[in-house]
Amino acid sequence: MALKSGVSFIRLKRLSHGIRLLSTHTRPENISQNGSKNANFPGARAPYVTEMKVLNEHSYDPIPIYHVLDNNGEVIDRREEPNIETETLLNMYKTMVQLNQMDKILYESQRQGRISFYMTNYGEEGIHVGSAAALSPRDMVFAQYRELGVLLYRGMTVTEIINQCYGNHEDPGKGRQMPVHYGSKQRNIVTLSSPLATQMPQAVGAAYAFKRVPNNDRCVVCYFGDGAASEGDAHAAFNFASTLECPVIMFCRNNGYAISTPTSEQYRGDGIAARGPALGLNTIRVDGTDALAVYKAVEKARELAMANKPVLIEAMSYRVGHHSTSDDSSAYRPVEEIHEWMQDENPVQKLRLYLEGKGLWNLESDKQFAKEARDLVLRTMQEAEKKKKPHWKEMLEDVYYDMPPNLQKQMNQMEKHLKKYKDHYPIDQFQSE
Repeated sequence: MALKSGVSFIRLKRLSHGIRLLSTHTRPENISQNGSKNANFPGARAPYVTEMKVLNEHSYDPIPIYHVLDNNGEVIDRREEPNIETETLLNMYKTMVQLNQMDKILYESQRQGRISFYMTNYGEEGIHVGSAAALSPRDMVFAQYRELGVLLYRGMTVTEIINQCYGNHEDPGKGRQMPVHYGSKQRNIVTLSSPLATQMPQAVGAAYAFKRVPNNDRCVVCYFGDGAASEGDAHAAFNFASTLECPVIMFCRNNGYAISTPTSEQYRGDGIAARGPALGLNTIRVDGTDALAVYKAVEKARELAMANKPVLIEAMSYRVGHHSTSDDSSAYRPVEEIHEWMQDENPVQKLRLYLEGKGLWNLESDKQFAKEARDLVLRTMQEAEKKKKPHWKEMLEDVYYDMPPNLQKQMNQMEKHLKKYKDHYPIDQFQSE
């Protein structure tokens, strides 16, 4: 149908569209370095091209991995050697040794049926101590479940940790959580939870709250694994951190496996670090088996985070142990692969050789401290076993200010049941009122 002006309806639409295009062209044009014109779309500012190119994971060079030490504990470039006090260096190494002793004994404890569950940290010790040493004690930690070395370095005692694993009455969680779900309010460590990635958006929220405090001097560090990075919560956290410009360090432990799934089956592309620049995050990829490199990476990341420039760190490592005591990793990876990483890329060995090279440590010191660390764990474990479990009412109390009627009813029923069948329950192993 033609209009009186003789211009068709379709032509009018085209003309209208042309007017809109003209209005965008009247804005100042950006010229790129190669002379091509940059677009001014609100969603992206990039140069126009006349040749279409489909991009994939092979279109870019991989993000490089920063390291300081070689496999023999030698500094590769002296200009990159961090300036760390001797006391701090020794504390980092001793924390690694203590962690190894705890892992060995508590893992065996679970196999003996003395605790219900455990997760070791072998292969990731450098990530723990390197990052913890570079943070401020006031910084808030949102951990996953394989950061025990971070907790030890920040001052959690062997007694506190073993009490939690045994769920006795001195466990701050009063036995409600399964083992390895630690937390410490006084040390700014948020209690761990089992579901993957739930701590990530929480961490960004905490960082945003810090940002709103005048003269803020705190940042948040959020640890997660390569498997957790596949969860939807991870992508939401990255985006919120970037768009809200939060003082947060998103710290990924890429240890090669998410339980039994290797990274080759988890994602395509250049690991987790490649997602950072795409979402506007400052990004660092570091050798997680090198404690000194991790220290420098987190030191730089904290500097950026305190300027409200969120950072994504991907620490490349290898999970030497099983995922947990519920896992047998020999079913999905060769034993030779594990041994190779234990020998060639051992983070504990690298730091020990570095300290020996500086004359700060020796074989005798190593044997002595390892024995002391082992004895401490064994003695503490024996003491923890003798402590009574929390009173059974702790299952229902300390949640609501006023206990709701349905819980009160359950408690009354339980009380009557135990009085009637007390001979059938190990009541003497639990605290009395």
